[in-house]
Amino acid sequence: MKIAIFSSKSYDRQSLERYNMPFGHELTFLEPRLSPETVALGRGFPGVCIFVNDNCNAEVVADLAKHGTKIIATRSAGYNQIHLATAKQHGVMVARVPAYSPNAVSEFTLALILTLGRKTHKAYNRTREFNFEIAGLEGFELRDKTVGVFGTGKIGQMVIKNLSGFGCRLLAYDKYPNEAVKQWATYVDGPTFARESDIITLHCPLTPETQHILNQETMPYLKDGVFIVNTSRGALLDTNTVIKFLKNGKIGMLAIDVYEEEADYFYRDLSDKVPTNDELARLLTFPNVLVTSHMAFLTDHALRNIAETTLGNFAEFEKTGQCANAVSE
Repeated sequence: MKIAIFSSKSYDRQSLERYNMPFGHELTFLEPRLSPETVALGRGFPGVCIFVNDNCNAEVVADLAKHGTKIIATRSAGYNQIHLATAKQHGVMVARVPAYSPNAVSEFTLALILTLGRKTHKAYNRTREFNFEIAGLEGFELRDKTVGVFGTGKIGQMVIKNLSGFGCRLLAYDKYPNEAVKQWATYVDGPTFARESDIITLHCPLTPETQHILNQETMPYLKDGVFIVNTSRGALLDTNTVIKFLKNGKIGMLAIDVYEEEADYFYRDLSDKVPTNDELARLLTFPNVLVTSHMAFLTDHALRNIAETTLGNFAEFEKTGQCANAVSE
């Protein structure tokens, strides 16, 4: 199948080309993000492959369908960037990678907690300047904390399993409890979860129900000095509210690998540019905030799974007109 691959970076090209040999797809790598302005690049391709920050809205889906696209596959588990109703209307299959490596995201989540909680990033910067003073680098031990995991799908379950080895108290919240999680964590209601969690880590999909789940109304219910971690989707947090509560100390620490307006910034080198996003620039000034650029997935294991599953999605659709990893409204 002829496939246009948007938002492709060097690591995408390497993994997709490497694992394409059994499939024999004709791959065209496109560095720009898919959007109404770049959709013309995808016209005429039966298959279009996208990533988390591509804008596959109704206009884009309709345009691609008009020019021959039959399947849109995202190299991610989430698919909120695709207008599913329009895809269904035009008979375009939408496919995803449901579980490329839950452990990759889980381990990165723990890395963020440990880095910010033990200030290893600050220690690294000091010693690089031959400063071996440790004053101001006091951290905390995870075994003393209650960690709340919001969302207990594949990634949330793995986070809980990995955290269980640290001896901390584990709480879980999900409308649809996962039986496997109960061996390590206790499911509680929302008020208990908010009131008792020293650390809250988010692992739920972005839906209308979860958008800005932490906002002006819900934030006051959290424990004073709470440590919030988000490696899921940026729009789970209301950024302006987060900044407000960082300033007044309600949020004691914040570690994010995602940002609600990341599409214009992440995966790009902007080191020689003047910051134009005031909220992101402000977050980067806080000493108790750690921001990374949506890289929790980025391991050799995950890249292989993403490539093989994505290419397999296209191959299955080409052969049968169906796809086991298809998504719908």
